[in-house]
Amino acid sequence: MSDYNKLRATASELTLLTKPDGSANYSQGDSTVMVGVYGPTDIKQSKELADNATVEVIFKPKIGLPGVQEKTMENMIRNTCQSIILRSLHPRSAITIIIQVIQDSGALLSCCINAACMALMDAGVSLRHTVASVSCAVDDDGRITIDPTLKLEQYLSCLASCQEGTRKIFNFYRTSAEKRFKKT
Repeated sequence: MSDYNKLRATASELTLLTKPDGSANYSQGDSTVMVGVYGPTDIKQSKELADNATVEVIFKPKIGLPGVQEKTMENMIRNTCQSIILRSLHPRSAITIIIQVIQDSGALLSCCINAACMALMDAGVSLRHTVASVSCAVDDDGRITIDPTLKLEQYLSCLASCQEGTRKIFNFYRTSAEKRFKKT
């Protein structure tokens, strides 16, 4: 099996934190996250749902405040967790999932989803099913890399940005040439 199809080593410890109802420290390669799950607990009346539990996800980056990318990841994790939790068993309550990034060396979203699932199981939250997440990347040669490192993710993102930039420049060339030739 080539290096492109290998998952980095995974490790996890459950119930490391004492205050949450469940917790998981999950590592995938050098990417590590800590997740705490609280609930089901009481919720503000403005946020409660009459027939389901409200799932809240709070994503905390390693340093600084969450930005747009972190809020997007937070939404993806919330949507994933909402789909697996049996929310109808806990109407008018909240299940809060707090994710703290310890180290990001690639495939962070997958690492967070896997850690959240393990923490939900540790908390004893009733689930429809469990979920497993794996990131992948496709390079220019069409090769699929499973569980890419941060360096590969950044390279492919940079490459895609450069390709988009060159498309815009070529479009500019095209419109400039069209304007030039319409004058004559």
